[in-house]
Amino acid sequence: MEYLVIGAGGTGGCIGAYMTEAGKDVTLIARGAHLKAMQEKGLRMETTKKGNYTVYPVKASDMEHYEGHPDIIFVCVKGYSLEETVPFIRRAAKPETVVIPILNIYGTGGRLQKQLPELLVTDGCIYIAGEIKEPGCLWQNGDIFRVVFGVREPSEYRKVLEEVKKDLEESGITAVLSDHIRRDALQKFAYVSPAAACGQYYDAMAGDMQKPGEIRETFAALIHEIDVLADAMGIRFETDIVQTNLDILDSLTPEASTSMQRDVKNGKASEMDGLIFEVVRMGRQYHVELPVYEKIARKLGEIYGPG
Repeated sequence: MEYLVIGAGGTGGCIGAYMTEAGKDVTLIARGAHLKAMQEKGLRMETTKKGNYTVYPVKASDMEHYEGHPDIIFVCVKGYSLEETVPFIRRAAKPETVVIPILNIYGTGGRLQKQLPELLVTDGCIYIAGEIKEPGCLWQNGDIFRVVFGVREPSEYRKVLEEVKKDLEESGITAVLSDHIRRDALQKFAYVSPAAACGQYYDAMAGDMQKPGEIRETFAALIHEIDVLADAMGIRFETDIVQTNLDILDSLTPEASTSMQRDVKNGKASEMDGLIFEVVRMGRQYHVELPVYEKIARKLGEIYGPG
């Protein structure tokens, strides 16, 4: 199958690198110096799991010059860049193309489906610690690399999704074709949102949250509040979500941080609204008290402006 990955950062770039290395037909959409470096020298991977190596050549293009019509489109941009992908997806997709968003923001698939009613848009999420180290080079921190995806309604299921799962697994990526993607995507959100909120509030990295004390307790409290919110939404996690996410945190190297923290630190646009302020809005929508989220949102709203 022909794959298109929109966004070549820590999420999309790693998917593209692993799948290209495994011989899959993948094109990465990027821009600027990162795109030029990949086109000229391939994609350099620096990892704690597999060591350092270069995937060369890689197929990479910008939106303007891409002329393919892929079977599968992975959307791996930041939440604030999602809208600009919609016209491009409409142009690139054929009627049977399946779109799989892999974003940090909960509910992205459903929102994107409304804008692309002619296509099947699933939901999806990813467990990975990755980032662009420099143009043409990605840093993958830790051993976790798991993609979870699936349809929101059983009637939307297509056999091709099993082929996607197979291709990911053959590329060395743990793939889960979920039969309850709303639950599983919210479970991922229950890690990334608390990690971003806690990390930004305390200016903390993973190592600070791995130590016993106030920061770790706050991280756990935020996860618990997502668990309470999930219950109000009619979603039941099949695991102890607090312990599960503490285990994920503890598997990271101490210097790991969230992409939102890095974007804020570098003065870039960030996903703060979708990762933090949106949780407070969801709490009000479902009449759930979220005191720790509200405290953090108040402080960050005073500094960066309200969501």
